[in-house]
Amino acid sequence: MANELFPDVTHHAARLNGIQQHWVTAGDGPPVYLLHGFPETWFGWRKQIPVLAEHFTIVAPDLRGYGSTEKPVGGYDKRTMANDVIALMDHLGHERVALVGHDRGARVGTRFAKDHADRLDRLVVIDNIPTRIVAQTFDIAKARAGYWYFPFLGVLDLPEALITGREDIFLTHFFRTWSSNPQMLSEKEIEVYLTAYRQPGAVRGFCADYRAGGEDLAQDEKDAHIRIDRPVLSLWGEDFEGVGKAYDVAEVWRTMASDLRAVPLPQCGHLCQEERPDLVNQELLSFLASWRPAPNEP
Repeated sequence: MANELFPDVTHHAARLNGIQQHWVTAGDGPPVYLLHGFPETWFGWRKQIPVLAEHFTIVAPDLRGYGSTEKPVGGYDKRTMANDVIALMDHLGHERVALVGHDRGARVGTRFAKDHADRLDRLVVIDNIPTRIVAQTFDIAKARAGYWYFPFLGVLDLPEALITGREDIFLTHFFRTWSSNPQMLSEKEIEVYLTAYRQPGAVRGFCADYRAGGEDLAQDEKDAHIRIDRPVLSLWGEDFEGVGKAYDVAEVWRTMASDLRAVPLPQCGHLCQEERPDLVNQELLSFLASWRPAPNEP
């Protein structure tokens, strides 16, 4: 049942693509999958689920290594993580879906769009610069703008040693500094995330996600010439140093997608769906309004 923090969702788990996956569902209608980023879980979509569930079947998984999904040693390249989503779709009988991804979830969604275009109707990417572009532009200025933790988490073993037992210090830094309003998240909301990230293997899980950056880059460079041929909506926070203030986000995504709507969100940092749910929900409802499976699709 819904309460002060949690929307009214149903929790599920199954072994899919070789790992135990956890996801939540709500609503009825055309399937819309919500893919969270770091340092979040499915809980990051709590302000979207009740609104979108009035029109769509919402599926919000915990990605590999996060939340209540298994945290294996490997398999964090975005092709494998996109295949995790495909396995979940097959399990639920969804031939095609609309994907909404934030941060790391947007990277999974972008790889999904390249590898499985026939299973995708449209894609939303929230506050994300593609891996290939980050790699091409990374320098001291970009590190200072917010990308310092990419190479840090890529170091073997050291991040786990420094973060484990201090998850509150490490993660709260991001929750506070990544928001236009540093107090945007309550202590109770942050504690939900901290509880998830204190689980055995959770720190290793998100470190492994970032350590897969080399594999992700190789995948992205191989098909860099192929543009996403499905409708794409890019949303980003104007106030976030690492995206809106560091890149011409609309121009970046024009190089990625043939059919693009690009919308900056004012008074908003990186956690757009949490900080400006009014604007995010409005844009999602408009972009998703015409999404309908074909008559012969489940």
